[in-house]
Amino acid sequence: MLGVKSRNLGTVPAAAKGGASTSGGGGMSAWELRPCGMLVQKRNSDVNQNQNIVPTIKVKVKYGSSYHEVTIKSQATFGELKKMLAGRTGLNPLDQKLVYKDKERDSKSYLDVAGVKDGSRMTLFIDIPSQEKRLVEDLKFAKMDKAKLQPLLEITSEVDKLAKEVGNLEREIYGGKKVDEKMLLNLIELLMSQLIKLDGIVAAGDVKLQRRMQVKRVQKYIENLDMLKIQNSKIGKVTFEQKLVSSMEKQRDSMKWPIVVTTQWEKF
Repeated sequence: MLGVKSRNLGTVPAAAKGGASTSGGGGMSAWELRPCGMLVQKRNSDVNQNQNIVPTIKVKVKYGSSYHEVTIKSQATFGELKKMLAGRTGLNPLDQKLVYKDKERDSKSYLDVAGVKDGSRMTLFIDIPSQEKRLVEDLKFAKMDKAKLQPLLEITSEVDKLAKEVGNLEREIYGGKKVDEKMLLNLIELLMSQLIKLDGIVAAGDVKLQRRMQVKRVQKYIENLDMLKIQNSKIGKVTFEQKLVSSMEKQRDSMKWPIVVTTQWEKF
């Protein structure tokens, strides 16, 4: 077949009439025929799009007497496969040992690099030494959290007592009764000391969550006490307008004539 002369590419095999691309050897599938009859190389975006497609494969994993078929990307890691198996087997990914072609596979290794293909089979075992080590570490952290939980419980109990005092002051002040400002300041100081204790507790998990809740709780009580200070300062304070109105009322009352009630009517 005759070749087509190109200015930049030299002589290349001619494409079939009406064809969008060539499929000859030497990677000619990356060429396309334009409407003007010129044979040009395909756009890189089209080529890269085909190259970036990652195939999906199905692998069969034997665990005990059961088999699990998992659909996963061929370029995934064995660690990702372990996470998918955790939901089906109930086995922690850290306690899993995957064996493929009589060799234990590292969680960071890639499936395609290890030669895993569609339909490949592998076996899942419990990694007993790893499981025991993890359980010991979990028990260790649980003891640490329990040791940190005790001071948190003590702080919570103290905050409960202070909360009752805050509630009593709220009822008195909003009921119109003025209280000694020192009582408000003393409560704020006690709550601030509890905040300092809470900041000193370094924990994780549930203990950390409970500590954060207590911090927000104490901060809210301090904000309430600040508002009570403002409200308390207004109680019993007589403004200039109130004094003026009171003075005018007294002056008006002094100008009134006395009213005498009598049954002795004057006869004309």
